[in-house]
Amino acid sequence: MKTISPAEINELYTTLYDLRQDVLDKGNKMYASIAPQIERPSFRFSALNLAYYLAIRCHDLRPLQEKLLPLGLSSLGRSEARTMANLDAVIASLGRICQKPQEELIAYPSRRWFFHGNRLLSHNANLIFGNHANIDFTNIMVTMPTEAATDYKLVRSLVRAGMDMARINCAHDDQDVWKSMLKNIHKAEKETGRRCKIYMDLAGPKVRIEQVLVPGDTDRVLTDETFFLARNKISDYPEDYTGNIVITCSIPQVFNNLQVGDPVVIDDGKLNCTVTEITPQGAYLRVISTKVKGFRLKNKKSLNFPQTPLDVAPLTKKDLKDLDFIIPNANAIGYSFVRNKDDIILLQEELKKRLGDKARRMAIIAKIETRDSVSNLPEIIVQAASHNPFGVMIARGDLAVEAGYHRLAELQEEILWICEAAHVPVIWATQVLENLVKTGIPSRAEITDAAMSERAECVMLNKGPYIVKAVVSLADIVQRMEQHQHKKAPQLRILHIAEDTLKQFE
Repeated sequence: MKTISPAEINELYTTLYDLRQDVLDKGNKMYASIAPQIERPSFRFSALNLAYYLAIRCHDLRPLQEKLLPLGLSSLGRSEARTMANLDAVIASLGRICQKPQEELIAYPSRRWFFHGNRLLSHNANLIFGNHANIDFTNIMVTMPTEAATDYKLVRSLVRAGMDMARINCAHDDQDVWKSMLKNIHKAEKETGRRCKIYMDLAGPKVRIEQVLVPGDTDRVLTDETFFLARNKISDYPEDYTGNIVITCSIPQVFNNLQVGDPVVIDDGKLNCTVTEITPQGAYLRVISTKVKGFRLKNKKSLNFPQTPLDVAPLTKKDLKDLDFIIPNANAIGYSFVRNKDDIILLQEELKKRLGDKARRMAIIAKIETRDSVSNLPEIIVQAASHNPFGVMIARGDLAVEAGYHRLAELQEEILWICEAAHVPVIWATQVLENLVKTGIPSRAEITDAAMSERAECVMLNKGPYIVKAVVSLADIVQRMEQHQHKKAPQLRILHIAEDTLKQFE
């Protein structure tokens, strides 16, 4: 096998040294532009690291990684939380392998500096989810069902089983129900001695089917059939339309930018359509795919327009009213349909109106559920984390619908990378242990998904009849996985199968 020559190692050193200078130049330039807006001192280091990480990810590092591995050096594949420190450590070792003069060598980063980003991430997670003796602990969030307002034993069982944060979805129930939920949660905290933080989700501008008219004999549509989306009222459809069904949507502003060829996704992907014609009264939609037996169109089913810009403010009148209840009662606010930094500014301004300077203490959780929010994630992070404790929820359901299921895993990785680079905690959400929650029996695939969720700082479970069992199972899964892996890094504890195997040869 061919060995690596001294000339190749020197060439690799020069390449890495040039890369380092490029990362410093671009990263420092980005940081200089955002530094003036940073109010939270703890975010300054994180913002700088994020800038360096974005700069290094502008390069295709794969050829370098392949050359570093045979030398026993880091492949730069786990540098999110410590981009420059990791790069410096590699160059410091490579310089010594090359026997560079002492005056040219880069010093190794101190151990404290090397792991500073990891400590910041743990600190930021603790601000939102509460303190844990084990800094690598993965928190568990549970969506409160309506019965949590009246069934105290259920709430107590959830807290005792390992629920670290209770999620109250303001799209459902009302303030009286929320008050009762909160009363039960706080009572359970006192009785169990376990702290449970409160997360309240703003409903946001949900786009749903508002009305359904069935001129024909069925409300079911099949692949290749056409139906009509009326612009305003149900009566606003062409008189010569002979199709089976007419629907309206709750937010007619979608027509401001809707174009022929745009996809329309209904009920989280169960019905996929495309716009074939737009008229003054609305739009014709042709079914591209659905179940073999067709799909029944009903009120309140979700509508998504993945490629259509929506001129809709992320804060509705209901959200503004709910904010007045959330602020004194919640530890964190869930913010739906965040697209860019302007949406974050809008919420921060509303918080400041109500809280003044104390607004900076309120934690904000941005739900990343569109392609725009993924593309704009760095600017969303900078705007939010510069002023507030901040976290990100990967809303995998809507994200899969908006971006396509085939891209979900890729986008999820990108979100995890960028958030770790900014030391921003992540919530892993949507359909976690869904079969277990609903039926009491998990699928094999969702157990693996739950194990992978250990890479996030929090995992969210949705409501269901077996939710307590699911919390117990999830707590066991993530605690076991934490012995094996933290983020992307394997934790190489003693592998008992290795011990047992070697004993056979003693």
